[in-house]
Amino acid sequence: MAPMQKAVPTSAPGESGMKDMDGMKGMDGMKGMDGMKDMDGMKSMDGMKGMDGLKGMDGMKGMDGMKDMKDMKDMKDMKDMKDMKDMKGMDGMDGMKGMGSSAVMKPMQGGSPPPDARDPDAYADGLAPGPQSGMKAEDQQHYTQIMLNRFEAFNSNDSHGQVLEAQAWTGGDINKLWLKVDGERSAGKLGATRTEALWDHVIAPYWSLQTGVRHDFGDGPGRNWAVIGVQGLAPYWFDVQASAYVGPGGRTALRVDTDYDIFISKRVVLQPNVKVDAYGKSDPARGIGAGFSSVGAGLRLRYIASRKIEPYVGVVWDRKLSGTAQYARDAGASAQETRVVAGLRLWY
Repeated sequence: MAPMQKAVPTSAPGESGMKDMDGMKGMDGMKGMDGMKDMDGMKSMDGMKGMDGLKGMDGMKGMDGMKDMKDMKDMKDMKDMKDMKDMKGMDGMDGMKGMGSSAVMKPMQGGSPPPDARDPDAYADGLAPGPQSGMKAEDQQHYTQIMLNRFEAFNSNDSHGQVLEAQAWTGGDINKLWLKVDGERSAGKLGATRTEALWDHVIAPYWSLQTGVRHDFGDGPGRNWAVIGVQGLAPYWFDVQASAYVGPGGRTALRVDTDYDIFISKRVVLQPNVKVDAYGKSDPARGIGAGFSSVGAGLRLRYIASRKIEPYVGVVWDRKLSGTAQYARDAGASAQETRVVAGLRLWY
């Protein structure tokens, strides 16, 4: 509101604040305030004792902000004040007695609770904490997934064939039964293939410990191994699988396989991959020499056709090392091979 001239008090009873209220001549718009007749709801406004019937406005001495009420011409919208019947709940305004400029409102909250207030610790109505029907905790819900990471055909100068690398697991969030298959078929003949059955147990965020057994077949006599390893996501989202193997006769082996997804777009992914194998002893029957036996690197460009189907093309380079390379040359094969691959990545 715009400031107005301060009213000069007179000796007329009940009119101490009204002498100079000529500025209220413009309040003709308040003629329609007949709705004020029903202000019985204001009887409980003990804090407004000085405003009984507006006979005396001494309580408005502190309302210096209303010196000029010219802006009250816009109060024509107050013709109907029937809604003020709901002001019965203003009993708590005792702190506004006199409505002077020094009036202080009492706090709206605080103090002691009423005698019949509910105990805040009794929210459960005596029900003790414990398992409830339908409320599954971690590792109580079981899931299953089958993932064909690489189901591809390859072609090179020396050979052509198919490769399968797949995993499947079933279990909960903490413990799972994990199965792995990794092998190939070349020139109509099954090549070196390994299968693993593992118990998978989470040991840290994104990491799990895997223990179990491995069986090798194809391309020589079968071999059995005990397995212990880790699998998970390394910093910067490298997918890592690292396993150590122990077999009869003092045979030992180590395998590390890692890949990384580079999202070129929401549907196009470039995936580099590196794989290394090492053996503690030579195994001439399977063409494996001691030490680092092979290293492989691949680069595959994948298209996400749907969440479960992702075709890809790529190139893979394999190199046999040390004694393994010599066994390959003795058999008339090359120690190094570059393949062009095309395949699908599937899961369900």
